[in-house]
Amino acid sequence: MPQITNDISKIVLFADDTGMIITNPLNFEKGVNKIIHDINEWFSTNLLSLNLDKTHFIHFVTKNSSLIDFNIIHGNKKIVNVYNTKFLGLTLDNTLSWRTHIDTIIPKLSSASFALRVVKPFLSLDSLKMVYYSYFHSIMTYGQYSGGILIIVTLFSDYKKELLESL
Repeated sequence: MPQITNDISKIVLFADDTGMIITNPLNFEKGVNKIIHDINEWFSTNLLSLNLDKTHFIHFVTKNSSLIDFNIIHGNKKIVNVYNTKFLGLTLDNTLSWRTHIDTIIPKLSSASFALRVVKPFLSLDSLKMVYYSYFHSIMTYGQYSGGILIIVTLFSDYKKELLESL
């Protein structure tokens, strides 16, 4: 499948997820429609199917740019423009703000904090640290990539510090 991309697109494959990153806004609609056609053809050739109900695109914008209404269609199905999406477990929004992702992980961190408070009286400090690293810390650091592409800076450093001090 990676061979069907061109100089304006890159495919990101992970398990059963396929993502496409398009970097050239010139002829965007035409380019995306061709790539989707090529991907669907590759899927058909390999006895797979492209689930158009789960297919969408996200148009990243800056404060100085505005959304453009793209008309991306495959067959008789319009591909929807979304404002946020999950990508490899990270919630991305079209402004590349971490707000949506933070809102997604706060309940998970709250549950992890509660679990730590509940087991605190029954565990040694070493065991508590093990629970902390397997539960809380794993949520906080998920998505860090040594190549620098997907880095989540410790967004809750004060929260984390407070939690560790309470142990």
